Amino acid sequence: MSIVSDLMSLKGKTVLIAGGAGYLGTAFCETVAELGANIVIASRNTNKCEELAKRLEVEYEISSSSCYLDLFDRQSIKDCIDYSSNVFGSLDVLITSAWSGKKNSWDSINDEDWDYDIEVCLNGIFRLVKECTPALKQSKGVIVTIASMYGHTAPDHRLYKDVPQANPPSYGAAKAGVIQLTKYLSSFLSPHGIRANCISPGAFPFKEISTQYPEFNQRLCDKNPLGRIGEPDDLKGVTALLCTDLSQYITGQNICVDGGWAVW
Repeated sequence: MSIVSDLMSLKGKTVLIAGGAGYLGTAFCETVAELGANIVIASRNTNKCEELAKRLEVEYEISSSSCYLDLFDRQSIKDCIDYSSNVFGSLDVLITSAWSGKKNSWDSINDEDWDYDIEVCLNGIFRLVKECTPALKQSKGVIVTIASMYGHTAPDHRLYKDVPQANPPSYGAAKAGVIQLTKYLSSFLSPHGIRANCISPGAFPFKEISTQYPEFNQRLCDKNPLGRIGEPDDLKGVTALLCTDLSQYITGQNICVDGGWAVW
């Protein structure tokens, strides 16, 4: 019989985190590092990825590396996957934390903005998962996509009053697509032993936004049943669950980490 500590372990496993050096991505990286995984942190900002990789190696005594990744470029994706496999010998877990949101309102968004957000947040995730699939088949691996509460509920326009960073319609549309893509993957990749699940974070504004617009921050807190905004550490529990064998009989799910945002 498996014990919980064994189920939680990622020792000997390789985790690729796309967008891993970002605000929320760092929490995903810290989680799998604490569980003993080999980590590849990938994005277009290789300096941030390298800095984080070095910190994780020191703090958690694990092997961590960084890699350039451009979701617009399929060859870049292939090179990143090859790098991960060559350095650590396998690819066991994929976390897709890369995102874009140009912070448009309905009045300001144009075709170029819409296309860019869809390209990064949805099409790029499709390309990444597609290219990772052969390696994940070999390891009977795990896919964890990152969506958003705005993939399954609409932004309340009243919250964004007097705030220039409105939540763009392209972002929510793309994240809804990520949720559905994840469900599709859980079905069609299940014959290969691959599990696919999704995390939908709630209100996790960047700290500078909360500081610059305290009234906006308070409106987010007032909207939330738990009375506060999310912190990156709030995502660590569900990340540990979905990346490890704790969730060995869970697939096709979208887990909302939103403080109850959508219940009222």
